[in-house]
Amino acid sequence: MKVIISYPPLKTDKGHPTLGQNRQFQYFKEPTYIYPVVPAQAATLLKSQGHEVLWNDCISEGMNWGDFLNFIIKNNPDLIAFETKTPVVKQHWSIIDQLKSIRPKIKCVLFGDHVTALPEESFNNSKVDFVLCGGDYDFLLANLCDNLENNRKEFEPGIWYRDKGQVKNSGEFKLNHDLDSLPFIDRDLTKWKTYAYKNGNYRRLPGTYIMSGRDCWWAKCTFCSWPTLYPSFRVRSVENVLDEIGKLISQYSVKEIMDDTGTFPVGEWLRNFCKGMIERGYNKKVSIDCNMRFGALTKEDYRLMKQAGFRLLLFGLESANQKTLDRINKNLTTEQIIESCKLAREEGLFPHITIMFGYPWEDYSDALNTLNLGKSLLKKGYAYTMQATIVIPYPGSRLFDECKRNGWLKTLDWDRYDMKEPIMSVNFSEEKLMNLVQEIYKIAFNPEFLLNRFTSIRDFHDLSYFFRAGFKVLGHIFDFSSKAKTS
Repeated sequence: MKVIISYPPLKTDKGHPTLGQNRQFQYFKEPTYIYPVVPAQAATLLKSQGHEVLWNDCISEGMNWGDFLNFIIKNNPDLIAFETKTPVVKQHWSIIDQLKSIRPKIKCVLFGDHVTALPEESFNNSKVDFVLCGGDYDFLLANLCDNLENNRKEFEPGIWYRDKGQVKNSGEFKLNHDLDSLPFIDRDLTKWKTYAYKNGNYRRLPGTYIMSGRDCWWAKCTFCSWPTLYPSFRVRSVENVLDEIGKLISQYSVKEIMDDTGTFPVGEWLRNFCKGMIERGYNKKVSIDCNMRFGALTKEDYRLMKQAGFRLLLFGLESANQKTLDRINKNLTTEQIIESCKLAREEGLFPHITIMFGYPWEDYSDALNTLNLGKSLLKKGYAYTMQATIVIPYPGSRLFDECKRNGWLKTLDWDRYDMKEPIMSVNFSEEKLMNLVQEIYKIAFNPEFLLNRFTSIRDFHDLSYFFRAGFKVLGHIFDFSSKAKTS
């Protein structure tokens, strides 16, 4: 079969959509491209099984609607698959219908957290042929293509489809696939260089993404929609991950790797991985970034990670208020937040903190507590960088269900779930909420923060990273301006 895995162009004047494999969707003034690991894995797996596969990311490649249509008409695929998310699903429905009007025989497939939570919705609102549920849609897409090519319907569990005018499914999806069995991603097929430079996490360029596990071993935070995809945690073997890193170093000359596992494995797995990085000498050739949980590591763990080549650790702070941390099930205290940042910095690692504003049960003073904690960590140098967002309750998350029960949702128009406005009712004005997000980004111009950043500069890579980050910060301040909310 001829298969296209695509991120089609989106009609918007809100900015650059951060769609590919992203847990929290935003439009950015300054583009940030996240390498979509699981879709790339799907493309590679299909190619290894003999299918003709084309990669088409119109967002990162700057293709407009005309370019996209010409690409489809020229290549005439049998099947096209999109990763979708709540804020863009309505546009994807429209795109599918337009594709069907010009190529009626093309099979259209959707996958992602939104359609996993609400699979039947897309059949009711578009001419989509298949919806793949769960996070192992690389395996499911390969199974689907095998069935279509051989005119069978022996679908693995997790596939929704049309059959004689009715919508059917093959059962509840299962996460029982062997991750080590997957071939290493074909980075050339998936045009990895288009994602290798415009990403604020990378200090050294070029950079790329991998995933050691799927997805988060905690997976209980109520605001997160990815437990919809991955209700259980699985991890690749240490040797398998190290072999992939070796290939990225030798074949692609990658300088920095972001592991996009929801929370990086800890315990014996982490220690064996670090020892392997050191024994193979990879720690001197590449930097490793990863997602981590506050309170999960000891001082000795941080020290070993530094020796193994780790640099940036992304921590979800989310709130400085204990009632909120408990309510969203972070299993965390503010004392652990501060202590983890301090320990990581003492061992030479760089904590990146994520902060969210707009919880419906918080008042303005609660939100100010979070703002002040974030600013304090950044000014003191305990945290190196940060990201601030508005809380968006995506379908499939427990927070979304809580919002529906309590009548907190202001709208069910998915287009508006794009972080340009609060979707949940809050106890203070929208203007104040947006100002809070802007205010935390303005810490970048605080003299104490700037002094800490300047004193951390060691070489050209640090200097270049410093200035790239400055442009990103200016873009984020605009992203959360009330004037940035456009239709």
